[in-house]
This record gives sequence, C-alpha cells and structure tokens, in this order.
Amino acid sequence: MRLTHANRVVYPSQGVTKRDLALFYESIADRILPHLAGRPTSLVRCPEGVDKECFYQKHSGLSVPENIRRVKIREKKKVGDYLVIDTLPALISLVQIGILEIHTWNSVADRLERPDRVVFDLDPAPDVPWTRVVAAARLVRKLLEGVGLESFVKTTGGKGLHVVVPLASGVTWEQGADFSRAMAESLAREDPRGFIAQMSKAARTGKIFIDHFRNARGATSVAAYSTRAKPEAPVSVPLDWDELSSRLKSDHYTVANLPRRLAGLRKDPWARYWTVRQELPAELTAGRG
Repeated sequence: MRLTHANRVVYPSQGVTKRDLALFYESIADRILPHLAGRPTSLVRCPEGVDKECFYQKHSGLSVPENIRRVKIREKKKVGDYLVIDTLPALISLVQIGILEIHTWNSVADRLERPDRVVFDLDPAPDVPWTRVVAAARLVRKLLEGVGLESFVKTTGGKGLHVVVPLASGVTWEQGADFSRAMAESLAREDPRGFIAQMSKAARTGKIFIDHFRNARGATSVAAYSTRAKPEAPVSVPLDWDELSSRLKSDHYTVANLPRRLAGLRKDPWARYWTVRQELPAELTAGRG
C-alpha cells in the first residue's frame, strides 16, 4: 500500500515515522489481526503525530479508506457506521489516517449481542506502586479460578493491566456486565482501602480502580498488540502469568523492542486463549439471558 507523508514522525521522542509504524504492524500482523478480526472498533486518531491534537473516532468518515470494512450498529438514538479491521491492508490504512490506538468491542459484528469475553481493567491511581497492580491481577485471577474460569493477562501500554476471560458461546451484555460488576464490587468491599469499583476519580487516591464498565454494550478496551498514543510508543502486550513481576511494567514493551520479544518467544503466552471453552457460572447469570 502507498502511504502519503510516509516520513511524517508520529512518535517524535522515538523518531518513529508513519512508514516505521506501518512496517511494525506488518511484522506483527499474524499476532494482532486475530484480536481485531470481526470486532467493531473505537480508534484514537493523531493525524499530525502523538505530540499534536488526538481524538477518538468510532464512526466511519469521509477520510476513512474504502478497504476498511463497515458495519452498521443500532445505538440509542441512531444507527452508527463502525469500522472493523479484518485484513493487513485495513490495518495499514489505519496508519495512513493517523490511528495510534485500536480499541475493540467484546463481541464480533456477526454476533453483536453475544459478547465472547469479559475484561477487568486494573487502573491504578498515580500513587499506587506497580507491585500492588501485579498483586491485584493475581488476586483477580485467583477469584476467577474460584468460580471455574481461566483468565489471561496483558499490559495495557499505559499504567495498568487487563485480565481477560474468554467465553465459549457468548453471554448477554447484561450477564457480562453483572458478573464483572459483582466481582469488582466484592473486591472493593473486602479491601476498600486497596480497591474501588466506582468511576469517581476523587475517591481513587491510593487505590486500584477495577474498571468493570468495559463490559457494557458499546464499551471497548485497547486491543492486544495495539500501540498507544503516548510519547514512548508503548504497546499493549499479552503475557504469560509467570512473566508478571515488579520489573515488567505496563509500558515496558514498545514499537522498538516488541519485535525482539516476539522473535524470542518459544510459544504464544495466550495460546490457550483461542481454544479454552468456558461459560460464566450459571448461578451468577440466572435470569439475565
């Protein structure tokens, strides 16, 4: 594909150009595309680079290339035209129009009302040490194991972690939202000094916000292997649970060093993510189907 302004620097502090970013995504296409395929997106667009104005875009516009698939989705007051990234050309087209973050729905367009995952976004206040974030992710994993669910962890490329629970046949949006809220509120009740399950920023000091709101219809979370619109060009990266440590922080992997990590991996840390078959516990979703 042809890029216009291919030498435009999109991450100035790292010297990363549009061409560099396109080549990065081409090199990891087999990793990122399975996480994007079929899913409606919300995007962070920085036409002049990360140091200039950036904005969210969730609907198709006149400037969006035609090789990106559109799907129509019923919203509260209208029908929106959403973008779905299924192919490498579509992915590179995002680079062409200045997209630096890709966020995806919890469902695919073909089964829009049946989300196939639940996401717990662990978002620490600025004064929370990284060791507590790691411990919180392990605690969420243990609680999920207690109700028979396997989970997977990834960096967000920001300051937190995502714990992701894949589901076999999909639940309703209400079931996924109710389950994640119940888990988050339970943690906040048991350790109110360590966790909070409400959005109020004023009450977050010293706490980790367990963002269960990522599981509402239309909500999104940053896709695995997506870059972030932050100066160091960090990337959201799937990890093996054994990799979590005080040294490997959420923004550790970047456009510069991720290819080296992937080249050295003996196996995909999320290999089971694609094959595990599990459902939310029936007793926790009764009456919400």
